[in-house]
Amino acid sequence: MTDNNIATAKKLSRLIKTLPKTHLLLATAAVALVFFALLLPSEEVQANRRPLPLPSELSTDPQLALATLANPTLAEPSLSNEHNLDPGWQELTVRKGDNLAKIFDRAGLSASDMNDVLQSGPEAKLLTHIFPGQKLAFQTDQDGQLIALRYEETQLKSTRYSRDDDNFVAEKISREPEIRHQFAHGTVTSSFYKAGLDAGLSDGMILQLAEIFGGEIDFVLDLRANDQFVVMYDEYYLEGKKVGNGPILAASFTNQGEVHSAYRYVYANGDLGYFSSEGVSMRKTFMRAPLDFIRISSPFSLSRLHPLFKTNRPHRGIDYAAPTGTPVYSAGDGRVAQSGYSESMGNFIVIQHDGTYSTKYLHLSKRTVNVGARVKQHQVIGAVGSTGWATGPHLHYEFLVNGVHTNPAKIAGKLPQANRIASGEQRRFSEQVRGLQTQFAAYASQSKLATAEQNANTADSSRKSL
Repeated sequence: MTDNNIATAKKLSRLIKTLPKTHLLLATAAVALVFFALLLPSEEVQANRRPLPLPSELSTDPQLALATLANPTLAEPSLSNEHNLDPGWQELTVRKGDNLAKIFDRAGLSASDMNDVLQSGPEAKLLTHIFPGQKLAFQTDQDGQLIALRYEETQLKSTRYSRDDDNFVAEKISREPEIRHQFAHGTVTSSFYKAGLDAGLSDGMILQLAEIFGGEIDFVLDLRANDQFVVMYDEYYLEGKKVGNGPILAASFTNQGEVHSAYRYVYANGDLGYFSSEGVSMRKTFMRAPLDFIRISSPFSLSRLHPLFKTNRPHRGIDYAAPTGTPVYSAGDGRVAQSGYSESMGNFIVIQHDGTYSTKYLHLSKRTVNVGARVKQHQVIGAVGSTGWATGPHLHYEFLVNGVHTNPAKIAGKLPQANRIASGEQRRFSEQVRGLQTQFAAYASQSKLATAEQNANTADSSRKSL
């Protein structure tokens, strides 16, 4: 028995002596149970043991009090209180496979309580889209009736539903974080995705970076070893602890020796976009690749050995190999001209972008848009599959100009020019971007010096080892 356990036992013994004589029998039994629990040799039991309830927490019913001492879990609330909520609040974390009914049941609340909250108004719809890791906190009165519910969508944003007579009223709650600028840089070796992870970027930020430069760089066809990128972005902190990442503020990508730069700009009306330092939008008429993946299986060719029929046939598109279910995006704004199935193409979609340009997407596992629907650039229209004449999961992508198949990898320079910042916004744009340019340039310069010094040290070490 440890010193702490001995001290605990002594305190309980002194406490028992102060009890009325009518309770001595109960106290004696309780002490015996305590010593039995403390002497258990099992490490697993020691690891799982919970604190004993305080005397003030014990029931006035002697039999129930004895049962509580024997099994301390009876005195615990059914939910954790890990975030030091106010008294009466109990919290649950959403698990994989949870829905609202399961969580209310786990909280010891009724379906009637859940329905009352869901009928509180439009804000209640948030509760039907909960995700694992999010938190719901419940406040009940002495009778166990639900009087408030708090849904923590993120650590910065939550909604509180409070009972008002027989109804619940929703209130949005926002926490203002401390914002810190952060920088990252990386060099492509085997893949852009791996380079992004090595640089400390999250999956979401890697995809955001690819989306920003997606009109200028095909992250499947154009990348080369030793391509480099530098990123400036926001990090959010609460009470000194990082709680998430903000948007990318500025970025540069050096691809095959050509430097592409982008800066985030928020318009006066609240819209935002990414632009070059000259105010040219990074959002081009068409994305260079219609999905976020990094391996190409079959390039555009007018003569290719067909994998199924073993004959040379024109391949008027590009095959992007990717796992089944990978989202497929519309390469540009337009209208769905066709959405169907054929023996050779499998599930396919054709989008007419204007009177000149159209794109085709073949072998999809599913289609999420119908004929006649208007679509925006980077909108999900389906998912990679292997339907039709396909040897494995991939997207076959075609680009047509006036009905003629064209290599999408070589058409970029002939497409309509990107939009520019309007003259009325030019001064405001320059003021916003100037500060980003100064910070970004200072970091990029330091990064280059550090890289040059590291390369020099590596070369010097190699010479000494010879």
